[in-house]
Amino acid sequence: MNNKISFTILTGLFLLGLSVPAFAAAGPLDLTASVPGFIALVVFVFAYVLVMGEEKLHLRKSKPVLVAAGIIWALVGWVYVQEGMTGLPEDAFKHTLLEYSELMLFLLVAMTYINALEERRVFDALRAWMVQRGFSYRTLFWLTGFLAFFISPIADNLTTALLMCAVVMKVAEGDKRFVNLCCINIVVAANAGGAFSPFGDITTLMVWQAGLVRFDEFFALFLPSLVNYAIPAAIMSFFVENRKPVPSDEVVELKRGARRILALFLLTIATAVACHTLLHLPPVLGMMAGLGYLQFFGYFLRMTLPSSLAKKRTQAELAGDKERMKRLGSVVPFDVFSRVARAEWDTLLFFYGIIMCVGGLGFMGYLAMMSDILYTQWNPTYANVVLGVVSAVIDNIPVMFAVLTMQPEMSHGHWLLITLTAGVGGSLLSVGSAAGVALMGQARGIYTFFGHLKWAPVIMLGYIASVLVHLWLNEALFSVY
Repeated sequence: MNNKISFTILTGLFLLGLSVPAFAAAGPLDLTASVPGFIALVVFVFAYVLVMGEEKLHLRKSKPVLVAAGIIWALVGWVYVQEGMTGLPEDAFKHTLLEYSELMLFLLVAMTYINALEERRVFDALRAWMVQRGFSYRTLFWLTGFLAFFISPIADNLTTALLMCAVVMKVAEGDKRFVNLCCINIVVAANAGGAFSPFGDITTLMVWQAGLVRFDEFFALFLPSLVNYAIPAAIMSFFVENRKPVPSDEVVELKRGARRILALFLLTIATAVACHTLLHLPPVLGMMAGLGYLQFFGYFLRMTLPSSLAKKRTQAELAGDKERMKRLGSVVPFDVFSRVARAEWDTLLFFYGIIMCVGGLGFMGYLAMMSDILYTQWNPTYANVVLGVVSAVIDNIPVMFAVLTMQPEMSHGHWLLITLTAGVGGSLLSVGSAAGVALMGQARGIYTFFGHLKWAPVIMLGYIASVLVHLWLNEALFSVY
């Protein structure tokens, strides 16, 4: 762990010199060699070490970065007040805050819909269906992987990974070796599936909202992402025993309105895409309109609940179904705001802290220090591939935000490349992505850091293959700026 932290600190120092923020060019003060600048850098690195130790320290990851962001911008403000230049840092802070606000509201709506679908038992029904079929371990390994790959572009990689992990643990309870293999496969699949959709990962959403890649252009990464998942999965599948678990007869009944909420979610996504593509407005506008769709439907469910319950009670009484009558007696009205309250607020606040920290360090000038090395003296292809590996150690969000803040002169193919590598690079380590960290908590003691690390060379094969497939398949895009 000490070696890992040391490597993280060195990598963090390296990363902070990658790119030039929008305001660094306009700001006359270079604070990289100043005492406030050094203090800010140490504060950020220390906060990120605490973030990486979340599992051991039981300290929520949002806390250290929120404090770090406050200290960094306070240092910036203090220096500029001394120089009588109060306007520049205020504008820089507001610009960075606006970027975060768009991202936060977008994610909040998506999380609300996912929570609503969970409350309506959509995911429970999917899990029960898979358990009832009595699939073999090898079939279950492939099925959960493919479902993770194809669900994550819509429901995001974190939610998808948690759902598939719940299925595996339900079916193969007690078989730690199989559960560990499946968890690794699910993490790789969910991260790979999230790489070819704006809704699949935070990094792809950031790229789409920045207007650098159109919605339809993300699908150019479909085959590279599929290769990234399929190669490690194919190798790992040889180590899965081909036997059947004990089948289950669990029956899950969807709650009223479940399918209609799913349809509204798809309509919300379509609205966000239309706002961005056709009207050239931020996609968050469409997502917030979609929250309105859900609120109206929630009102409809509440107003029609008494009549619906009366009808179902009559049917249960006629059928003599006492169990169903008992369930109907515990039904509570659907409440949209309770779904909003269940959003991952720690994650949303963590994003605030990270974005504001990187924005503040960029305004000080740190992100300009090594931009020449990465995107001028280095080939952008090598730089983007290396950044993908770095994202496995220090998370892909600060890596992607640093690159987006710099806005280097790159071809369209290179922007897709950094989207791919930042998205799937986190699969190399269990702590490299939100999906991996979440599964270590869900399958505690079964899916572990070292259990995942054992298969890192195999996952690296998929990473290299996906990059090569993108370079070959989308070669024409590397000449388009």
